[in-house]
Amino acid sequence: MTLSIIIPTFNEEATIERLIRRLLEVPFPIAYELILVDDHSDDRTGAIERWLGATVGQGRIAVIRNRTNRGKGACIRQGVERATGDLVIVQDGDLEYDPREIPALLDPILAGRAEVVYGSRFLRQPWPPGMAWPNYVANRVLTWLTNQLYRLHLTDMETCYKVMPRERLRSLALRAMRFEFEPEVTAKIARRGIAIREVPISYHGRTRGQGKKIRARDFAIAVWTLLRYRF
Repeated sequence: MTLSIIIPTFNEEATIERLIRRLLEVPFPIAYELILVDDHSDDRTGAIERWLGATVGQGRIAVIRNRTNRGKGACIRQGVERATGDLVIVQDGDLEYDPREIPALLDPILAGRAEVVYGSRFLRQPWPPGMAWPNYVANRVLTWLTNQLYRLHLTDMETCYKVMPRERLRSLALRAMRFEFEPEVTAKIARRGIAIREVPISYHGRTRGQGKKIRARDFAIAVWTLLRYRF
């Protein structure tokens, strides 16, 4: 079994090299590949990614660069189409999520105890470090709404860390362009009756000044996405 790690990036020159080097140091239990999808960054992100792929990538890094800015969801969909691994996970281009925790997410799948695994930021502590109040409220509301609409018992629907078989993800026929990727994936998995297992993870949130890109309008789009795929 193999793993594809899809990394959508946009203006992440401050963190992308540290992230990639950290990923390459992780003792993954299975073979893996990194698929970087640069969403037309206007800083040095793309150049750093290409340099890393040519120097330290050891054949494990593929770099895609969009000619225009398309959005996180579109980048993930591009990565899924390029992926060759049996399993897929998304890794944000910043350092909010620690890639050293990915092996713990793989364990239930490799042991045959789950097909889909989410990393929950709320299982270890009620309020993850660095998560701003508006983001905290949005996460709580969206997770609650997801549970009510789809009869789930999740603690963190909006988590970036979602692991599942590549072919399962492809079969969902995703349409997300921006941050509605998370509710769309969850809604479509739930509608197929697939159980979601949660594993606790850590989180180190960043501010808008540090490059956080999600905005208030994305909350409304997420709500609409959950309602749309339910009814």
